[in-house]
Amino acid sequence: MDDFLALFSRFDLLDAVDVLLVTIVFYAVLRLFAGTQGVQVLRGALVLVLLGVLASTFTALSAFSWLIRNSGLAILIAIPVVFQPELRRLLERLGRTGLLFLRNQRSTGTSQLINELVTACMHLSQQRHGAIIVLEGQTGLQDSIETGVLLGAIVTAELLETVFYPGTPLHDGAVILREQTVMAAACVLPLTSQPLADTSLGTRHRAGIGITEGTDALALIVSEETGVISAARNGRLVRRLDDKRLRRVLEQFYASRAQNVHLEEEAQPS
Repeated sequence: MDDFLALFSRFDLLDAVDVLLVTIVFYAVLRLFAGTQGVQVLRGALVLVLLGVLASTFTALSAFSWLIRNSGLAILIAIPVVFQPELRRLLERLGRTGLLFLRNQRSTGTSQLINELVTACMHLSQQRHGAIIVLEGQTGLQDSIETGVLLGAIVTAELLETVFYPGTPLHDGAVILREQTVMAAACVLPLTSQPLADTSLGTRHRAGIGITEGTDALALIVSEETGVISAARNGRLVRRLDDKRLRRVLEQFYASRAQNVHLEEEAQPS
């Protein structure tokens, strides 16, 4: 007890800042891996490290202890390889630090974005130009983005209609949006493996459902055969959307997304 009090008596402001920074780093890492496949790998790695430390500390296995002590370099090399998607998402989030400052501008931008998406989908439906538009949620879609042609353009109805015009090289694939930016076109998406009730649904609908099964994205699909507008989220498909229902789906998606971002911001240590 006396040792603990003596240690605590030497605890100053610099030590408090030190502990706070370490806490923030661990919290950021846990938040980064939450809800991803990497969390399972992280748990397994932590279990192995814990078992290795216990074995080397409380046993007389000299060779095994030497292996544990000298495996640090291999672990440092393996981390960026194994956790590449999670680390990339962390860097992307660090690049969006201005979102908190621009929160008031986000509402206006979202309303304009919804107008552009509704206009584009209705025009594509009338012309029966097949399309699949994926709206990124909190889960990053960088892996899917890199399968397509990078654009980095502001979302407009005219741009989306041009991309999905049958005569363009980019029409056969998905467009992925991040915030108000068309990140890429002609992207390849994972197809769902679940059987569809309507056998007339093709690859676009399977891809729209597939990308939403493992992420919180929203996929808008326009059928080339019928012009029917559908929306997929959480692995479920809603069909035959008119402009009002489509607008309501988009408003609900962005409302829930904004709420999640707001909760994340409030949860940050101050």
